[in-house]
Amino acid sequence: MVRNMKRYYTGVHNEHSVLKILIKLIAVFIISTISIALYDMYLNINVDSTPIDSEKTTAVEETEKEIYDTLEQVSSSVVGVSKLQNVDSSIFSLEAVETYNLGTGIMVSSQGYLITNYHVSGNKLSKCYITLEDGEEYTAQVVWTDSNLDLSILKLNTTKQIKYANLGDSDSLRIGQTVYAIGNPLGIEFQKTVTHGIISALDRTIKIKNEDGEVSSYMEELIQTDASVNAGNSGGPLVDEQGNIIGITTIKISEAEGIGLSIPINIIKPIIKKLEETGRFEEASLGVYVYDKEAIQYISSSLQFEYGVFVTEMVSGGAGKLAGIRVGDIIEEIDGIKLNKINDLRRYIYTKNIDDEVTLKVLRNKQEMEIKAKLTRKT
Repeated sequence: MVRNMKRYYTGVHNEHSVLKILIKLIAVFIISTISIALYDMYLNINVDSTPIDSEKTTAVEETEKEIYDTLEQVSSSVVGVSKLQNVDSSIFSLEAVETYNLGTGIMVSSQGYLITNYHVSGNKLSKCYITLEDGEEYTAQVVWTDSNLDLSILKLNTTKQIKYANLGDSDSLRIGQTVYAIGNPLGIEFQKTVTHGIISALDRTIKIKNEDGEVSSYMEELIQTDASVNAGNSGGPLVDEQGNIIGITTIKISEAEGIGLSIPINIIKPIIKKLEETGRFEEASLGVYVYDKEAIQYISSSLQFEYGVFVTEMVSGGAGKLAGIRVGDIIEEIDGIKLNKINDLRRYIYTKNIDDEVTLKVLRNKQEMEIKAKLTRKT
């Protein structure tokens, strides 16, 4: 009996041993199979070994270099503008900028013409002092200015060959476009500072107040950008990525951060062209004060019109009054050109000469009429 029990236990033990060995063999088989399968998958993985496109990388680097080179070239045409001669660099501070009308200008012609702001240069025939890239100082005379546009053109008194920048096309600008502002934000100590941003908005209209806090005029079609501007940037260029001047910095909105405004360059291009061709610019005038539909809302909410400019005042003895234009008329077209903005009228008149005749399409009491006017000299 005991012997049989021994035999039974021995048989069970043997069966357990065989089962363990069998399980181990199965486990080894499974592991081996999985390992072989994983290894096979590893060998067949399609690794993207496409090399880095060196041509694309090189193209990006070249584009960046072109922008850097372009900005350097434009910066060489940026000048300092002041009403004081031989101002020591130690007082080119924020206080000096605000006290002495220190600002920025941009050379735009091989004949020595430069653009800045009216509030920097002062009235026509005023004398300013211009500091060039090499530190040399020259005098310049204001040959044209418009306080409503806050623009001036000066003629540099030198026979020296001057570096100048190209004028771009402000009519083709797009919101989101990359731009650069160049100027002397705090005077000579920070001269030729370049800031970078985008065009945030176009066709901005702002109110200009006088010393009494009353609205004296309006500035229209302004370019809004988030490129940083400060006191002293006034009159400096707003530049596109090709190095073309597309605007002239005028003011910063003090109540908000990141809002700078520039005057579109196209408004002044006809004047530059005439100065280069003839050496002088005698400004013709229609002799009317007008507002477009954007600005008229600040005067009266009841005045509404689809397009054209609304006549609010006449110049005594001016072309408009002599031709029979009246206050309250809406000038819709000039020589077949549809008017939407005040600057549409300004730009066209800048291309004309004194005594030129223009044909106006006028809306009066809901009746359209045609009026011919002979342009007079602006006084």
